[in-house]
Amino acid sequence: MQISYEEIRRIHRLEKNSSRLVEVEEDFFDSMSEFVKQQKEAYLKSLKTFSATKARDFVNLKKMVEEIFSMREKKLLNKALVSSRTGEIVEEKIAVQEKKTFTALLKTLNAHQEILQDIFSVESETDKNPEEIRIKILENIPSFVGADMNEYGPFEKDSVLELPEKVSSLLVSRKLAQKA
Repeated sequence: MQISYEEIRRIHRLEKNSSRLVEVEEDFFDSMSEFVKQQKEAYLKSLKTFSATKARDFVNLKKMVEEIFSMREKKLLNKALVSSRTGEIVEEKIAVQEKKTFTALLKTLNAHQEILQDIFSVESETDKNPEEIRIKILENIPSFVGADMNEYGPFEKDSVLELPEKVSSLLVSRKLAQKA
């Protein structure tokens, strides 16, 4: 893909006005790098002739490229964060370098999410297959989180069900249920 000053300006404008990553070709950064290299050479030649126009153009190009990179970086991080939390990975047209960054970010964020899972995982080896006890619910019970950090309920009065021993014992001790 051959990139131009106008294309960079277009992408810059779209990135500023959108919360999503603007679709680009896989070789976007390679093309942009080549274009900047050419413009830099022209800029350095212009220093010999004291061309203020070329100098200003290169400074503006540098600023736009840095802003595009920064905006895309933030959007990529946000996309990885959302994907990590939802488990949904939506493939978009992004540059090869960004795909590598996205994969690395997602891997790091998924590993970080395990910290939260470990905090709420209070199971010991004996708790993995708890014995269930059959009980009859004596009153309407709203949803609640048990000692095993799982959500139970809501339960309706007179329903009969099987629950883990710890949860059943809790409900029986509070006279909200009886063994069936």
